[in-house]
Amino acid sequence: MNWTEKDNKLQKTFTFKTFGEAMSWMIKASYPIEKMNHHPEWTNVYNKVNVSLSTHDAGNIVTDKDRELAKVLDGI
Repeated sequence: MNWTEKDNKLQKTFTFKTFGEAMSWMIKASYPIEKMNHHPEWTNVYNKVNVSLSTHDAGNIVTDKDRELAKVLDGI
């Protein structure tokens, strides 16, 4: 897993060829995110999606829920 753990968050930037590919990935990712009911903080600028994961109801720390979602996002 090539995520960085910093400031009590798992962080990663996904880079795509185009804005459309970045948006498509975000839409595809939204389905398992909603199913897991574990929503990331994420931003999109052109072809990059910056994702930060932490578990808010555990005090904003990294938990197994975050690691599982990171694996899911890597697989999309």
